[in-house]
Amino acid sequence: MAREPRGVLDALLDGLVVLDPELRIEMLNAEACRVLGVSSELATGQPLARAGAGAEFLRIAGAVLESGGTQVESELRVHRRFAEDLVVDVAASPLFEDESGGPSGVVVVLRDRTIQRNLQEWVSERERLDAFGEIAAGIAHEVRNPLGGIRGAAEILSARAGDARSRDAAALIVREVDRIATLVDDLMIFKQGGALSLAPLNIHRVLDDVLDLLSMDPLGAGVKLTREFDPSIPEILGDADRLVQVFLNLGRNALQALDGEGRLLIETRTTLDHRLGTATGPHLPGVVVTVEDDGPGIPPELRAKVTTPFFTTRRGGTGLGLAVAGHWVARHGGTLRIGDAPGGGTRVRVSLPLRRPEPEAAA
Repeated sequence: MAREPRGVLDALLDGLVVLDPELRIEMLNAEACRVLGVSSELATGQPLARAGAGAEFLRIAGAVLESGGTQVESELRVHRRFAEDLVVDVAASPLFEDESGGPSGVVVVLRDRTIQRNLQEWVSERERLDAFGEIAAGIAHEVRNPLGGIRGAAEILSARAGDARSRDAAALIVREVDRIATLVDDLMIFKQGGALSLAPLNIHRVLDDVLDLLSMDPLGAGVKLTREFDPSIPEILGDADRLVQVFLNLGRNALQALDGEGRLLIETRTTLDHRLGTATGPHLPGVVVTVEDDGPGIPPELRAKVTTPFFTTRRGGTGLGLAVAGHWVARHGGTLRIGDAPGGGTRVRVSLPLRRPEPEAAA
């Protein structure tokens, strides 16, 4: 009978942590262990601060002890070193009153909102890409025909030019028209969707190809390229060419931020605690590819804008690299998230499903 209450607590979908007046852990259930990334045996008796809980959790628990009232806060972030951060709602209440009339403990309830938050972000991203597609269609309609006329006129001028300077000027016009046409074609990806040639592939071979290309980039001359691959990752179903494009864009962005010195890490691992959902199939375990640099990082106020087409802070940049990368990741049924790297720099996490249902594979 002694084990029954524990079994009931472990069956709860919410995390439950019981703290004493010194904010030491007296008990926690299985879901709380998962959220905080600790084991019950090691965490019991330890201060809450040592159990993976951040300063916000300590503040909330402390406020309950001080006031004797309930504290509720939404969407607090639980930072995890080897996995994606979690987003949780927290409710904390005094456990009971001691002889002096004050709380003699705190019970903290943790509700994991990560999947819901990720789904909302995924839907928002799809709506944003659809909006880009409508913009792209309008641009293409208004720009392509005039561009063709300008290019044709420039070629005529080049053929009739009587001096080298006029021919060079005409050739410059042709090059610029072609550059603009390429940008329009790139932007049309968001409208057309883009077909995927899905086939079983080894993600590490894809990343090795990317690292080989980055090692030959002049921007990477003074950068240390590091790989940390999980050898247990099986083949995934994906489009190798599009995934090379994704990670090459991310890698080149990192090299540009590093400006010739620093470290670029590409890391892989599997994730089982939060699975990726598909429109027509079950939730699937995923593989996470992390591209991390120790450069200056991205200011928080710009982070939401960097995946917007044509938004760039780099002179000469098109602002399409991250937008196109995010598009192809979404087409694979995955997610792309940008955050801070520990100790400074930028960390980009790309999550891809390990397998794809047959109907999706034909998309």
